[in-house]
Amino acid sequence: MTSALRVAIVGGGWAGLAAAVEASALGHQVTLAEMAPSLGGRARRLPASVDGLALDNGQHILIGAYSATLSLLRTVGVDERTVLQRRPLTLIDAQGHGLSLPRGPALPGFVRGVLSARGWSLRERMALLCTTGGWLLRGFRCDERLTVADLTASLPATLRRALIEPLCVAALNTPAQQASAQVFLRVLRDALFAGPGASDLLLPRVDLGALWPDAAATWLRTRDAVLHTGRRVNAIAPDTGGWQVDGERFDRVVLACSAVEAARLAAPHAPAWAELAAALRYEPIVTVLLHASGARLPAPMLALDARDAVSPAQYVFDLGQLRDPAREPGATGTLAFVISGAADAVVRGLDATAEAVRLQATAQLGRCLPSEPRLLRVLSEKRATFLCTPGLRRPGGSIAPGLLAAGDYIDGPYPATLEGAMRAGQAAAQALPPTKLPHEPPASRSGP
Repeated sequence: MTSALRVAIVGGGWAGLAAAVEASALGHQVTLAEMAPSLGGRARRLPASVDGLALDNGQHILIGAYSATLSLLRTVGVDERTVLQRRPLTLIDAQGHGLSLPRGPALPGFVRGVLSARGWSLRERMALLCTTGGWLLRGFRCDERLTVADLTASLPATLRRALIEPLCVAALNTPAQQASAQVFLRVLRDALFAGPGASDLLLPRVDLGALWPDAAATWLRTRDAVLHTGRRVNAIAPDTGGWQVDGERFDRVVLACSAVEAARLAAPHAPAWAELAAALRYEPIVTVLLHASGARLPAPMLALDARDAVSPAQYVFDLGQLRDPAREPGATGTLAFVISGAADAVVRGLDATAEAVRLQATAQLGRCLPSEPRLLRVLSEKRATFLCTPGLRRPGGSIAPGLLAAGDYIDGPYPATLEGAMRAGQAAAQALPPTKLPHEPPASRSGP
């Protein structure tokens, strides 16, 4: 055991806050610096609201397999039942076609869900069961050079378009033609076959700030952590047994900022690590918010038939069924359309993309929209996630002695997800030397 360390965390996104909470829980003294004016990183609440509705920078979901995320939420006092709506995995369209899993054991539930799926022929359902059974027998492993398109080429085209491609782009934010089949299989294994509840959808009932960053910041301040926003770290430098962060000495430093910022700060001290971080390529996510008076979807989340520029959105969320209308009246009738893997949409222009989504909504949601939808806002996160391609080399969590990294891009089994960020933050904090916590009893002594 050692005395408490002074730990600097550069970055206040989900990974940085996870590292800060874990390090503080382990007894260390935490100082966190975030360059943006608010905490949350790429999953945050925006400053401005619309009609009393708090807006996020994009629509995010969690799943029941996100064990690190759920554990950290409990640590800072967040009640899952209050902030998340838990539902069995349901990937259906407005007509009820698609996959809906029942509650209960994972493998029997998946088989029952596939066999009862509406809109798929018996041949298509049996093909999906045979293919996934093969993945299961092979331990969800495959040639690391394969893309998701390669992996699923034998499946009927209807299944690829209606299930595999939207599921891939939602999980990896990478089109199936480019996405790593091995990472996709790992996500499927943990989500669909990891046990009861692992595949459940956890849809936020609150804005992203209220979901994690606000509670984490409050918890940290009660433990004397120092949190700075609007502060960019200019440089770090090794000091005897520690590091200087803009001239202030710390025992350890965790770079939990973006890969671009981390590469800039690490380059003078670990050029090979910085080169890997700087080489990552990115894919945007676009969210189009529409409002239609009286609109209500059959479920809080529906799958859409995405067909490139004509119908670009893969999923739509009914915020009126997720947010509290008494507290946020603007949620009723507001629909959030998500375009993952949105590079082409950004190239076409956000105005053209928003109009395409509005026409897509009218065509595919039918009677769910009793009035003409109007555009509220278009949100674009240009560097939403890294492109998760086959054989991608990602930087590790250790940069140099006493210098660690945390972020959804750090090497690991998951793509760029909230769970990946939280796990990386936890891992960075757990790599710190253990300290004797103040509340621990003194070690027992032997003898008189």
